[in-house]
Amino acid sequence: MNKANAMESSELKNRIHHLVDNIENPGLLNRLYEILKNTQQMEEGELWSRLTYEEQKELLKAFDESEDQDNLISHDEMKAKHGKWL
Repeated sequence: MNKANAMESSELKNRIHHLVDNIENPGLLNRLYEILKNTQQMEEGELWSRLTYEEQKELLKAFDESEDQDNLISHDEMKAKHGKWL
Protein backbone atom coordinates (compact mmCIF):
# COMPACT_ATOMS: atom_id res chain seq x y z
CA MET A 1 0.00 0.00 0.00
CA ASN A 2 1.48 3.34 -0.95
CA LYS A 3 1.43 6.45 1.21
CA ALA A 4 -1.58 8.01 -0.59
CA ASN A 5 -3.68 4.87 -0.16
CA ALA A 6 -2.68 4.63 3.51
CA MET A 7 -3.91 8.18 4.10
CA GLU A 8 -7.10 7.47 2.17
CA SER A 9 -7.67 4.34 4.28
CA SER A 10 -7.04 6.27 7.46
CA GLU A 11 -9.51 8.99 6.44
CA LEU A 12 -12.08 6.39 5.43
CA LYS A 13 -11.73 4.65 8.79
CA ASN A 14 -12.21 7.99 10.56
CA ARG A 15 -15.36 8.65 8.56
CA ILE A 16 -16.72 5.18 9.31
CA HIS A 17 -15.98 5.62 13.02
CA HIS A 18 -17.76 8.97 12.97
CA LEU A 19 -20.85 7.48 11.32
CA VAL A 20 -20.96 4.55 13.73
CA ASP A 21 -20.45 6.82 16.75
CA ASN A 22 -23.57 8.76 15.77
CA ILE A 23 -25.87 5.75 15.33
CA GLU A 24 -28.34 5.42 18.20
CA ASN A 25 -30.30 2.46 16.79
CA PRO A 26 -29.11 -0.81 18.44
CA GLY A 27 -30.63 -2.93 15.67
CA LEU A 28 -28.75 -1.04 12.98
CA LEU A 29 -25.52 -1.29 14.97
CA ASN A 30 -25.99 -5.07 15.27
CA ARG A 31 -26.61 -5.41 11.53
CA LEU A 32 -23.54 -3.33 10.71
CA TYR A 33 -21.44 -5.39 13.11
CA GLU A 34 -22.57 -8.65 11.50
CA ILE A 35 -21.91 -7.33 7.99
CA LEU A 36 -18.41 -6.17 8.91
CA LYS A 37 -17.62 -9.35 10.84
CA ASN A 38 -18.77 -11.61 8.00
CA THR A 39 -16.95 -9.54 5.40
CA GLN A 40 -13.72 -9.58 7.38
CA GLN A 41 -13.87 -13.36 7.73
CA MET A 42 -14.35 -13.95 3.98
CA GLU A 43 -11.44 -14.93 1.83
CA GLU A 44 -10.59 -12.48 -0.94
CA GLY A 45 -12.76 -13.24 -3.97
CA GLU A 46 -15.16 -15.48 -2.03
CA LEU A 47 -18.12 -13.13 -2.36
CA TRP A 48 -17.41 -12.57 -6.06
CA SER A 49 -17.29 -16.30 -6.71
CA ARG A 50 -20.71 -16.73 -5.10
CA LEU A 51 -22.31 -14.33 -7.58
CA THR A 52 -23.86 -15.68 -10.75
CA TYR A 53 -22.34 -14.65 -14.06
CA GLU A 54 -25.26 -12.27 -14.62
CA GLU A 55 -24.79 -10.70 -11.16
CA GLN A 56 -21.08 -10.24 -11.85
CA LYS A 57 -21.85 -8.57 -15.20
CA GLU A 58 -24.41 -6.27 -13.58
CA LEU A 59 -22.02 -5.31 -10.79
CA LEU A 60 -19.23 -4.52 -13.27
CA LYS A 61 -21.67 -2.47 -15.35
CA ALA A 62 -22.74 -0.51 -12.26
CA PHE A 63 -19.10 0.11 -11.38
CA ASP A 64 -18.35 1.37 -14.89
CA GLU A 65 -21.39 3.65 -14.77
CA SER A 66 -20.26 5.05 -11.42
CA GLU A 67 -17.06 6.30 -13.07
CA ASP A 68 -19.16 8.83 -15.06
CA GLN A 69 -19.94 11.89 -12.92
CA ASP A 70 -23.20 12.41 -14.87
CA ASN A 71 -24.53 9.18 -13.36
CA LEU A 72 -23.91 10.28 -9.77
CA ILE A 73 -25.93 12.39 -7.35
CA SER A 74 -24.58 14.55 -4.56
CA HIS A 75 -24.57 13.40 -0.96
CA ASP A 76 -27.04 16.17 -0.08
CA GLU A 77 -29.42 15.09 -2.86
CA MET A 78 -29.21 11.48 -1.70
CA LYS A 79 -29.94 12.52 1.90
CA ALA A 80 -32.95 14.56 0.75
CA LYS A 81 -34.36 11.66 -1.25
CA HIS A 82 -33.65 8.91 1.28
CA GLY A 83 -33.33 10.76 4.58
CA LYS A 84 -35.97 8.70 6.35
CA TRP A 85 -33.76 5.61 6.04
CA LEU A 86 -30.55 7.32 7.20
